[in-house]
This record gives sequence, C-alpha cells and structure tokens, in this order.
Amino acid sequence: MRGYRWSDDPAVRRWVARRRNAESVLLLLAVALATGGHAVVGLTLEEAVPTGLPAYCGALGGAALAAHLAVRRFARYADPLLLPVTVLLIGLGLVLIDRLDHDYALHYAPTNYQSLPLAPDQAIWALLGVGALLVTLVVIHHHRILQRYTYSGMAVAMALLMAPALFGADVYGAKRWITFGSLSVQPGEFVKVMIVVFFAGYLTANGDALALVGRRFLGFPLPRGRNAGPVLLVWAVSLVVLFYERDLGTSLIFFGVFVVMLYIATRRTGWVVLGGLMAAVGTVVVATTQPHVKARVQAWLDPMAVFLPEDQRPPGLISDQLAESLFSFGAGGLTGSGLGQGHSHMIGFAGRSDYILATVGEELGLVGTTLVLLLYVLLAQRGFATALAVTDPFGKLLAAGLSTVVALQVFIVAGGVTGLIPLTGKALPFLAQGGSSVVANCLLVALLIRISDAAGRAATQPEGNATILTAAVRDPVRPEIL
Repeated sequence: MRGYRWSDDPAVRRWVARRRNAESVLLLLAVALATGGHAVVGLTLEEAVPTGLPAYCGALGGAALAAHLAVRRFARYADPLLLPVTVLLIGLGLVLIDRLDHDYALHYAPTNYQSLPLAPDQAIWALLGVGALLVTLVVIHHHRILQRYTYSGMAVAMALLMAPALFGADVYGAKRWITFGSLSVQPGEFVKVMIVVFFAGYLTANGDALALVGRRFLGFPLPRGRNAGPVLLVWAVSLVVLFYERDLGTSLIFFGVFVVMLYIATRRTGWVVLGGLMAAVGTVVVATTQPHVKARVQAWLDPMAVFLPEDQRPPGLISDQLAESLFSFGAGGLTGSGLGQGHSHMIGFAGRSDYILATVGEELGLVGTTLVLLLYVLLAQRGFATALAVTDPFGKLLAAGLSTVVALQVFIVAGGVTGLIPLTGKALPFLAQGGSSVVANCLLVALLIRISDAAGRAATQPEGNATILTAAVRDPVRPEIL
C-alpha cells in the first residue's frame, strides 16, 4: 500500500486539510521565531541586523516548505506537530551555534581551532538532514516495509557500532568517530535508529515467548533463562561498546531502549529489573576501570573540586566544564541574560555540542530552558501518541522505541549538563553541533511521520478497520469509531 493514496470521503479530506494547514501555520511560526532569534543575536553583538539574515531565513524557510510539501504529498494523514517542532529545534540550534561562533572567535586566537565557525557547516548538515527526511518519506511508502530487514539491518548496525573501536580515532577521551579526510561521522547516531527497527521486528515475532515467566527473585517475575538470551547479548554488546569506545551515552541509550521496548512488548517487570541490574553492574565495572569514565563520575560527584590546588583534587579530575556549566545556569536565573550576552565560551571546546543547553540556561534562563525541554517532551509525546494510535504491533513498537530514544537522549544530556547524572558525551538532538546527529534525528522524525500517517489513515477508516485508538487521538471525522 502506497503511503500517498487519497480518500474519496469529503469529510476525511476536510479533516486532513485542517491538519496540514495547521502544520503550515506552525511551520511559519517556527521559521519566524528562528529568524527573529538570529536578528536579535546580530543586534546584540554587532548592533546591526546580520547581513546573512535573508539567506538564513530563505534556507530555513525553503527547507521547511519542501518538507511540508513532501508531507502533504506522501504522508498527508501524519501528525501536524512533528515537523514544526523539528524545524523550530533546528532553527534554534543554528541561532545558538552562530551566536557561540562569535563568542569563541572573540575570546580565542585565530590560530586556535575553537575560533573556527561551525554554524555554516551545521546549516549544510541541517539541509542534508531535511533532504534525508524527504527521501525517507518518498522511498518508504509504509513503515512495515522495514520489518523485512530486521536481521540484515541488525548486522549492518552491529558493524557500524563496532567500526569506531576498530578504525576510529580517540577524540576527547572517546572513540565515537570515523574520519574520512576532513569529514568525520559518528556511526552511533545512525545505529540508534537501526537498532530500534531490529528490536521492533524481533519483539513483534518473539514477544509471546519473551513474556513467559520463569523464576521469581525478591517477588519480581523473571523471564525464563533461554528467553533472556537477547537481553544478555545486548548487555554484552553495550558493555563492549562502553569499554572499548568509552561511549557511555550510546551504551545507555542502546540498552535502555531495548529494556523499555521489552517491557512494552511483554508487560513483564522482570525484564526491567533484570535490565536495570545488568546496566548498573556494567556501568560500575567500566567506571572503575576506564579512566575517562571514572573522571566524569568524579566530576559529577564534586564538580567544584577542580578549583582546588592540584595536589588536593580527587585523582583524575581535570575538567572544569561541569562547574562552568552550573555557573551558567546560575547566572541565567529565571529569564536569562539575553541572547548574545552570556559567557559560554568559558566552557571550552564542548560549549557548542555537549554543553549547548548551558547557553540556553544562561541566556534564556529557567523559562527558556523549560520551553526548550518542553519541545522535546512534545516531540516524544506525539511519538508515543502515534504508538497508541497505529494498529499494527510492529508500528506500535517502532514508534514507541523511536520516541524512547528521543526521551532517553534528552534526559541523559540534560541530566549530565545540569549535574543530575554523570556526563555521557551525547548531544541534544537538533540543537547541538554535530552533522551525524542532525541527519540521524531527521531520519528518526521521518519514520515517526510515516507511522503517524498510517495511524491517521486508520483513524479515518470504517469501524471494522480502525482499532486500538484512544481518546487522546480521537478522530474528529468519525468519533463513533471509538
């Protein structure tokens, strides 16, 4: 079934038109907010509107228009909020990175690599990400096509996941990148999407067997030993990735999303208990054996100790980034210092990537930080709503898994930057600098749009064809379906 087949029902056509028109209005608002932010930064830093403002507005607006037209043509039943939230986050990320480029150029020597502008490259990657979104919508007519590639996709994902350990370079204490000349790619960003596809396909086929209960431990039902093999395998692979690549963030997302999807598929708390225990054991082992991970844990336990005399600091504590990040949040207060008036360059090389949320906290304050986090909450919520609305088990698990990836990554990054949990080195989706991240997350959103198109299509079918709908996604055309 092709995803762009149109309905003959006039009521359905009107309902779909309202959704797409709402999406177009929200996209205009998103582009306007991002353009306004870019203008404010220019007026603050240079007391003039940036000369590149028309090009920025045209590029972002053109990308948003192309994506909107693709959704109208190939996924017209899709959720109207997914694309506008994505465009707004991309636009805000470009504003922040451009603002930080000025700050780093001002405070670092021209010969220092940190003074190099990153916003132009990020804008190119953002356009490539939107292009990947368009191609995905055109090529993948229905999300169930992906179920055919459950195991072949997993094999490719495992090869990509291990590639940095074999061929990657050690950068800032972790091996997450593969370099091709001047181009560097982070395979883990794409693996997180591919691994969800595998989990959805595997659990759809084996969910009943995994739901069987074996022994009980402290009152919790645990799965049977022979059915725990997949979890043990994922735990082992996650531990290998963490140990050799020292990539705590990818490992937590990789393992966490599988445990969540296992629980969704089986509704057995034993999987959560077993997964949590294994994740804790693996993290403790690596944190005590890998100096890079151990230093991050030490910085989390006492971030201000870095300002002590060197002979009084805890062993391995050398970075002041978390301390500077906490200073940024404290300086921002409730409403922030204003765009362009912060000092995030003091965080160092990670200010435009891992710690970009600290710039939000300093310049937009608690209010701005809350609004940004609520955008991510909205993105994840629409994904989970799609999982509830779509009618096939594979689509449910796929949408839930992709939404879990977004939620987990935002929690891990925001928790690390604010000192809630140890820093893991991941980047906020769309907001932080990173080409692999923005392209991979655009692919993630494209799949959510495709699944939500199937869910919206099912909601407009006659009663016998529409199942598993909730009041949260009630069909205004045929409310009797519910």
